[in-house]
Amino acid sequence: MLEKAIEKIRSEVNQNSNNSYNQVIGELLLKHLNKNPEAAEKILAEGKTIAKSLDAMKKVAGKKKTGNFAMLTLEEGFKAVLDYYGIKAEVKIEVPEPPELVSVDSKPAVEKKKIDFDIKLEELL
Repeated sequence: MLEKAIEKIRSEVNQNSNNSYNQVIGELLLKHLNKNPEAAEKILAEGKTIAKSLDAMKKVAGKKKTGNFAMLTLEEGFKAVLDYYGIKAEVKIEVPEPPELVSVDSKPAVEKKKIDFDIKLEELL
């Protein structure tokens, strides 16, 4: 069953390869399935698609709407997707830490040698 769920997700992602939403959610669902293979049955439910999960996410975002603007965190968005599929799970998305800043000295790495060079235009004529 797990293999069929993975195949279904990959198929949806490949069919909509120009849709970044499908790509991101498909990848998150695959990672979730790897850690929670028991969710495969819910992914395979008749009529459930990644594209339709966007509507579920829009509904959740609509509840947080202020004026013409709504925003969800990664966790809130993916939780809406899992709820759409009927998957009850705690959502924890790991965001990579930014690289540590390295201080840069103002001195050049290699000391330049002072070259004694003096030429006059008259000497070249």
